[in-house]
Amino acid sequence: MIKKIGVLSGGGDSPAINAAIRAIYLKASQYGYKVIGIKNGWEGLVKGNIVELDRESVSGILGEGGTIIGTSRTNPFKIENGVEKVKENIKKFELDAIITIGGDDTNGVITRLTQYGIKGVGVPQTVDNDIAHSDYAIGSDSALEVVTDCLDKLHTTASSHSRIMIVEIMGRDSGWLALSGGIAGGADVILIPEVAFDYDEIVNVIEKRRERGKDFTIIAVAEGAKPAEGEEQVTASGAIDSFGHVQLGGIGNVIAREIEKRTGYGTRVVILGHLQRGGRPSAFDRIVATRLGAKAVELVHEGHFGQMAVMENGAITSVPLEKAIKEEKPMDQELYELSKLLH
Repeated sequence: MIKKIGVLSGGGDSPAINAAIRAIYLKASQYGYKVIGIKNGWEGLVKGNIVELDRESVSGILGEGGTIIGTSRTNPFKIENGVEKVKENIKKFELDAIITIGGDDTNGVITRLTQYGIKGVGVPQTVDNDIAHSDYAIGSDSALEVVTDCLDKLHTTASSHSRIMIVEIMGRDSGWLALSGGIAGGADVILIPEVAFDYDEIVNVIEKRRERGKDFTIIAVAEGAKPAEGEEQVTASGAIDSFGHVQLGGIGNVIAREIEKRTGYGTRVVILGHLQRGGRPSAFDRIVATRLGAKAVELVHEGHFGQMAVMENGAITSVPLEKAIKEEKPMDQELYELSKLLH
């Protein structure tokens, strides 16, 4: 018997999380369920920090970026007695089910917690858009709009100064954002984590463009991209989060130094960073988030726990959480091949 649903957002934030929270509240209210916002991701269930959502708290948040309940990269399995505290607080607050909004890490926690009898449903949310069986994760389309807009603007300054502009884009293991944004924003070279890059090939594109009278080049690179020589991702620092991920960043600067050394051409780097997470969600993102939030509540209502609400092949459906978390989302090979034609 469902009476109370807890909802949390974990990991990196993105636009349209609030749209999902709003849909979860409205759909749950239709069934007569209360919705409890768990503050700052899994940290809220470890520390017992919650807030009951009501009509007023979700009013007007459809177009607001970020998340009204906060987020963090907390992993209760890495905290002493973390899982026990989560179980105690779920019992204390009488939560009958948990809806988690996040990527592999956040949804991976609820997947593991099902082994302890905790009922949960996941919703995919990541600008990387790297969750298996999910066409679009919440936040990815809005981030794509930001990347495209930035690339559009960089064309004029690159052209004016006859420069090479390198744009570093989010994407630890998946190049979806760099690839899609690079194509939409007219990048001449696109570098992604799935395919190690060759400096000779990059220089060749630059020189061939110059032969055609194009004395500038735009390079879109995912932060997790790796050179063929070395095959190592560039790290911003030695910092490692509670899920074992090292902080990436700086590959743009590495590439810039190498290109300047090989060509002598002026090269500049723009690291988009958290701009990709901020701002108002796109119309498409708002619709996807609303549909996935409502679907998650339907799964809870029907007792289909251990599932993730997804858009797959254009349809709103669900897949087992474990399947979505463990499988890798394949790179769009056709899109990648297309990108190599667009120098």
